[in-house]
Amino acid sequence: MTRGQPAAGERPTRVEPRPLPIIAVDLGALLTGSPRRAEALNQRGAVLRRLGRLEEALAAYDAALAIQPDYVEALNNRGIALWRLRRLDEALASYEQALAIRPDYAAAWNNRGMALQSLGRLDEALASYEQALAIRPDYAQAWNNSGYALHYLGRLDEALASYGKALAIRPDLVEALNNRGNALRELDRVEEALASYGEAIAIKPEYADAHWNEGLTRLSAGDFERGWQKYEWRWQLEQMCDCQRDFAAPLWLGKEDISGRTVLLHAEQGFGDTLQFCRYASAAAAHGASVVLEVQAPLKSLLRTLPGVERVVGQGEPLPPFDFHCPLMSLPLAFGTSLETIPAHTPYLRANPFRAAAWRARLAQFAGVKVGLVWAGSAWAHLPAVNWVDRRRSLQLQQMAELGAVGGVRLVSLQKGEPAAQAQDPPEGMELVDWTGELEDFADTAALVDALDLVITVDTSVAHLAGALGKPVWVLNRHDRCWRWLRDREGTPWYPTMRLFTQPSPSDWADVIRHAAAELHLFAARDGP
Repeated sequence: MTRGQPAAGERPTRVEPRPLPIIAVDLGALLTGSPRRAEALNQRGAVLRRLGRLEEALAAYDAALAIQPDYVEALNNRGIALWRLRRLDEALASYEQALAIRPDYAAAWNNRGMALQSLGRLDEALASYEQALAIRPDYAQAWNNSGYALHYLGRLDEALASYGKALAIRPDLVEALNNRGNALRELDRVEEALASYGEAIAIKPEYADAHWNEGLTRLSAGDFERGWQKYEWRWQLEQMCDCQRDFAAPLWLGKEDISGRTVLLHAEQGFGDTLQFCRYASAAAAHGASVVLEVQAPLKSLLRTLPGVERVVGQGEPLPPFDFHCPLMSLPLAFGTSLETIPAHTPYLRANPFRAAAWRARLAQFAGVKVGLVWAGSAWAHLPAVNWVDRRRSLQLQQMAELGAVGGVRLVSLQKGEPAAQAQDPPEGMELVDWTGELEDFADTAALVDALDLVITVDTSVAHLAGALGKPVWVLNRHDRCWRWLRDREGTPWYPTMRLFTQPSPSDWADVIRHAAAELHLFAARDGP
């Protein structure tokens, strides 16, 4: 999803003037007294900001404000620079200074909303956008941003209406077309979503967000041929810039013969992504390649069990020489993966048998089937959009009380991170074993999972781990579900032992838990002692 750009204040009535070359700044004015000098410094800051030289831009705005402290356009522009530097609280303060001087400054209200939204204060952000629109009802960017906040709040129909108002004012506003597509996709209106992305791309052919979201939509619909191609647009996204690697060796996407060559396959996103797509290492080895696998350090020990890998390297460790490289999530494209050719043989990862046996011995003291439990994902403080997904996929342990009431079951916590503390205060009637303090990496977790009869988890890395180990795993799935789980399915071609329990409507976990509890009762009766 994409927000609009912050509205600049070089000209109070314009959203974002075209970039000016440095020579267009009135350098002569810099030598004169205020307010002409303050205006020139503000203009210089605007140019530097558009060149990506944010610290220099900030210094120019500060210099302008030292001359003219009530210069609201400079305060607004200073907020934009701070926002882009992710100094969100300072950005918010700068916008609020501008609004204290000029309460009817619509651009600052809009930008204040964007800062609040980045801080996760969605209701306040929405109120700020509404204030901007009360001043300027024809403010297309504010309508788009309002829709974005509504979408985050789960008010999808209202979000669509807001995007519609933005597009009625500016039919070429590609951010609104892209965001409308995202809302339509979440409402399962797939063809309309694809049409909206297509409109955005027709207006701006290099618009990466629309290409990327089209790719996710096609993948979720099973259109792998076009979906994997569009998935490569991820490298043009701002949030992915730090993940792209720059190697001297060429990128391999399936065209060159890799027989007898060394290929580096490297992780790029989260643990779950690595666990799902590392399976392709075996395919590369089957093509005659010598495979070097670079992964996140907590996965290194476990992924040494992956067939076909000659060497596993932790991220940050020195790499051996190699002839080609490929990010893990580009491998489905490289191998031309379709729904019918997903390499779905499991297990492709294996737990240490001695560690697993030790866990089984400890679990033997408990009667009934042994079921691992994960109720929450991990938040990424620097990525608000990822945090939004995490909020939608995560539960509180208290919401799983009905699972604890099923007879013949012993629940075992597999939850890590901050939500793990909830295991100390489980719902009434739930007996929960918690040995997670002894799990130092994924190899440890794999051994415990291998000793269990079933894993029940929200959409986290543990779901992929259990699937890769070939263990029965039930995923409690949010309504809009990740693209990889496809649409309208209770299982997945990626993991034969996985079942999906998907929300019938957004935020409806009660129905999911009720269904899972009923199935757990049957599972315990069938598989119990």
